[in-house]
Amino acid sequence: ADIPVIPDLEEVQEEDLTMQVAAPPSVQVNRVLTYQDLDKDLMKYAAFQTLDGEVDLKLLTKVLAPEHELREDDVSWDWDHLFTEVSSELVTEWDLGQSERED
Repeated sequence: ADIPVIPDLEEVQEEDLTMQVAAPPSVQVNRVLTYQDLDKDLMKYAAFQTLDGEVDLKLLTKVLAPEHELREDDVSWDWDHLFTEVSSELVTEWDLGQSERED
C-alpha cells in the first residue's frame, strides 16, 4: 500500500528550496584527556583492570612505562644519511661475521 514514488522533475522544480536552510548538527564537545588523566583513571578505576570481565590486566598496568619515558624529541630523517648509516652497519656486521668464520 505504501509504495515509495519518485517525484517528477516538474514537481521538484515547482518547490522553492532556496529559502530553506538545514539545521546545523548538534555536537557535544568533550575535553580531550591528557596522559596524566588517563594514568590516574587507569590506576583509580577497577573497570580498567579487566578486559571483558575475563582478562586480568593488573600485571600489565603495573609494568606500563610512564609517559616521560616514552616521549621522544622529533628528529628529521635524511634518506641519504639514514641509508648510508644502515649500509655501513650492515657491512661492519658482515665483516665481523666473515672474520669469525675464518677463525
